[in-house]
Formats: sequence, C-alpha cells, structure tokens
Amino acid sequence: MHKAPDEHSIGAGAPQAASGEGEYPRETQRRTRTRLIHGLGRSRKWDYNHHVVPPISSSVTFRLDSARRGAQGFVDFAHLDPESESHAPIYIYDRLDEPTRGMLEENLAVAEHADVAVCFASGMAAISAALGVLAQSGQHVVAHRTLYGCTYSLMTNWLPRFGVTASFVDLASTGGFDAAVQPNTRVVYFETPVNPDMQLIDIAAVRREVDRINAARSEKDRLWIVVDNTFASPFCQRPLDLGAHVVIESLTKGIGGYGTDIGGVVAGPKSLRDPLMMYRKDFGGALSPKAAWSTLVYGLPSLAARMANYQKTAHHVAKFLEQHPRVEYVRYPGLPSFPQYELAKRQMVDENDRFAPGSMIYFVLKSGAGDGNPGERLIDWVARNSYCITLAVSLGQIKTLIECPYSMTHAAVPVEQKATDGLVPAGIRLSVGLEDRHDLIEELGAALDNF
Repeated sequence: MHKAPDEHSIGAGAPQAASGEGEYPRETQRRTRTRLIHGLGRSRKWDYNHHVVPPISSSVTFRLDSARRGAQGFVDFAHLDPESESHAPIYIYDRLDEPTRGMLEENLAVAEHADVAVCFASGMAAISAALGVLAQSGQHVVAHRTLYGCTYSLMTNWLPRFGVTASFVDLASTGGFDAAVQPNTRVVYFETPVNPDMQLIDIAAVRREVDRINAARSEKDRLWIVVDNTFASPFCQRPLDLGAHVVIESLTKGIGGYGTDIGGVVAGPKSLRDPLMMYRKDFGGALSPKAAWSTLVYGLPSLAARMANYQKTAHHVAKFLEQHPRVEYVRYPGLPSFPQYELAKRQMVDENDRFAPGSMIYFVLKSGAGDGNPGERLIDWVARNSYCITLAVSLGQIKTLIECPYSMTHAAVPVEQKATDGLVPAGIRLSVGLEDRHDLIEELGAALDNF
C-alpha cells in the first residue's frame, strides 16, 4: 500500500528562513493539501513573509547595494551549498532567479515530494531542459512509443541536431525494453497516463528494470527515469514515490487550473538543481513572475479541491459514454472495464491512499454513417451547438475541453506511427471540468445523437 511520506521527506531540500526560526508550528505534520494552500510558513525568497497572499515581483532587474554584493550573487547563482543556503538569495536579474518564482518552486517541491523544483516558461521548455541536462551529444533516449505530439517532434526533429537520438518502444510491456537500451542510453522517458489514450506505464516495474541495468554501470553512465505527470497531476500520482528519478509537469494544465498562464516544472533530486538553473539561464526559458504568481496563488492551493471534483464528474461521464451505442470503447482509469484497472488502483492514488483516476477520458466512436472523419464531425458539432463543452486543446482547466488528437494535438506524429500507436481518427480526448455533470452528459448525448 502506498504510504504518505514522513515528516522529513515532505519538505526535503526546501531551504528555511535565514533567521533560523524554521517552520511554523506543526507545518511539516500537515498534509500536502493543506500545505499547498499555506505554502512554506517562512521562506528565504522574500524578506517580508507575513503576507496572506504572496507578493508578486514586477522588476526585471534588482538593485544591488555594492559591487561586492553583486559579485557574491553571481558566485551563489546555481551553486547550491551550505554557505549559499545560509543567507537569503541575492537577486540580480529575473532570468537568473526572482522571489515569486522561487516561492512557487518551494511549494512545487512539496507537492511532488521532491528535493527541489525548477520552473520554466512552458511544459515543453521543462521537457527540453530535463533532456538537455541528462543527455549529451552522442547519447540516447528510450521513450514510450506514444507521446504528446510536440514531445515526439522534439525527440525526432531537434534532439538529433544536438547528437541525441531516441528509440520508441512499448514501455507498458517490459519485453522490448532490454533490446532498446544501448550502452549510451541515459534517459528512459514516458508519460503516464499516456496522452491521449490513457495507457498506464507501471513506474515501479520500469524502476526495477532500470535498477538492474544501473547495477552494472558507473554513476556517470546511469539511466534516469523521467516521467511526464501532467495528465495525473501530483494530486492523483507522485512518480518520485513510485520510482521515477525526475518528474515533469506542465503548469499550464491541472496545476495551473484556469488556463491563464503557461508554465512547466522539473522536480527531482537536489543534484539536478544547479544544472537546471544554468540551463534555464542560458537557454532563456524562465517562467515569468506573473505566471508563477497565478499558479502560486490560484492553481496549487485549489488543486486538491478541483481534482477531487473533476474526477467525480469524470466517473459519471465515462460511465455514460461507455453505455452509449455510438461509442466503440472508453478509456478511463476509474472504470472497472479499463484494461489496466488494477495498476490504476495501485498507482493513481491521492495522499490518503484513495483511488484518484483523474479527469481525462479518451473514447473512440463507431464509424457509422456519414462522410469524413467521425471524430472531427463530433467536435465540429460540439463547437457549433454546445454551451458547456469547449472545442479547445489543453486540459485540467475548470472548463470541460474536447479535441480530436489524431488531427490536432498529435498532428506532428507521422500517420504510420499513429497507426502503430493505436491513434485513430475516431478518437476523442475529453478533459472534464467543474460544470454540473448532468449538463455535460446532456450535451454529450446530443452531440453523439446528432454528429
């Protein structure tokens, strides 16, 4: 049974106030749901920490009291050690570091049960940074065969220009894993649940395979497991507890929750903090203070409440779709018919060990009568006639969003690869929001009856 982390692990790696006052009373004994609302009681990221709503920094550059202080700031940047942790950060320039983003990173580390978290301007910037730090020219990535279209494009179009190659295998079955791993492989990368078809990858099983391989390798040649947890969010699943080394989230989706700002985060061991900060500085993908503030004030504090309600509605909607005569099949981890239902119950749990199957549904339509792509016909009907279901990409928002992955989010994947991955034109991805479930079911029913 998955257990909640102990007092030490919940805040692991989070720096404390320079004043030495430490946490507020009983702070680390509180559950993450509570801690995401209140944040760290005392943060070194801001001098004045008695705020109810965290402040936002709106300055690109920061005043320095002396040349010596400026020099010390450059020495401290991306050099995390006991000496630099003993005093408040010296801020110089937004792209290097700034306090609002720093406070968000502290709270994201708590959410992910990570030592550290580093934020980026988008989810793709976070993915690029993780792969850029962990894999060098001449090295290799093993990835699950089905990926978000932009991630697939990154691995096939751009990483090869830097001498990093990728192989795509079915990581839901460890049978092809050994053959794919090469002496120069450094990263095993996957999403779970997989975008868009909701397939699950057993993180613990992958970790056992990776540990077996790493046992015969030196530390510098080790394999790293990197998991994109965007579909689940840390409410439904914490990959680091299950065996992943690094977790990536798109802050734009479930964590942000409101669709107002783009962002991404890489969370993991303290050893990666400095290289990730240097990568962000030099490649320029820093999350803006405004976007960080929105996630810090609205997104993270409401994550547990939103996800708990998303998935209640998603369960009702999935059962309705499963019974509709125009639907071929439904993939939702909360349904007993889900092919990996037992794995879902083990892996997708909240911090109280309650089953948390999330808010994402993938369903495939029966072809039936009519011309053209049935998936596009359905979402076109929704775009013209629905009030509470919106034709739009993204996910995890308070509004219910629908799209056709085959021709939209996964358009970058070659047709032959889509066929191998089981992505079909009749497939629909549904991100369930906070609307009344009766309204959603009524409008989905009308769409299915009329498309």
